[in-house]
Amino acid sequence: MGHSGAVWDQRAAIEISKDWNGIDQILLRSPRGGSARVSLHGGQVISWRNDKGEELLFTSAKAIFKPPKAIRGGIPICFPQFGNCGSLEQHGFARNKMWVIEENPPPLPPNDSNGKAFIDLLLKPSEEDLKGWPHSFEFRLRVSLAANGDLSMISRVRNINGKPFTYSFAYHTYLSVSDISEVRIEGLETLDYLDNLCQKERFTEQGDAITFESEVDRVYLSTPNVIAVLDHEKKRTFVIKKEGLPDVVVWNPWDKKSKAMADFGDEEYKYMLCVDGAAIEKPITIKPGEEWTGRLELSVVPSSYCSEYFDPHQRGF
Repeated sequence: MGHSGAVWDQRAAIEISKDWNGIDQILLRSPRGGSARVSLHGGQVISWRNDKGEELLFTSAKAIFKPPKAIRGGIPICFPQFGNCGSLEQHGFARNKMWVIEENPPPLPPNDSNGKAFIDLLLKPSEEDLKGWPHSFEFRLRVSLAANGDLSMISRVRNINGKPFTYSFAYHTYLSVSDISEVRIEGLETLDYLDNLCQKERFTEQGDAITFESEVDRVYLSTPNVIAVLDHEKKRTFVIKKEGLPDVVVWNPWDKKSKAMADFGDEEYKYMLCVDGAAIEKPITIKPGEEWTGRLELSVVPSSYCSEYFDPHQRGF
């Protein structure tokens, strides 16, 4: 190659192993030392570490990694519904199914693969699934890790049904924070939200940033494509960029609800915050042969750096 080792071998950055239940996990590595781990159980990102090896996602110490139970933490994929409505299990079935690695998926634009370690996963409905949700689909997921450690997820849902179908969707991202009372979200001020603690009643956000002192379970509507989550104690900021996902879910169960969840520690609410790119208020409908794409990109920057460049009204990627 003649670049004295400067060329990064994409293949060497991907490692497949089995977890203690015999389920395949894919480890993606960036040349600077960052990593992301994806389980075929749910197509779920279960770890994302920076180049210092610090874990950026929260996973409960009580999480159950055995299907058909969903994994409490990381980034579960909520499809074809978010929440609890109708006959499907809460948050849909995608996060409870076994996905497969797809060797030759339909191509994505070059900037979605150049210089990144990535894995392509595929979920198709089983006969059993079609009984509960009678729509044929192909759900393709690419998880990629850029050289600078940014994590991105691209979901493509194709309708291979004879008729249109409708679904809602969320990347249910559990961020790891130092202390929930030291965290604030910027980019959602002045927006309307549906409050799940008040029968989905609609309110307008009054705060100049969102902070936490009690249980929060909201769907913010018509949100900008860039949101920032500032962790004062760690002096770091998560920057969440999204595309095709108009809503943002903000969730922290606080103390009472934490005690009621079997797969969640009583005090763990202090160290996590869910901020999801989502499409909930206006579900997505795709016609036969059509494909929908929803993207999420997560990066972490020092908070001092963030305030200088972060513009919540900036559009797109």
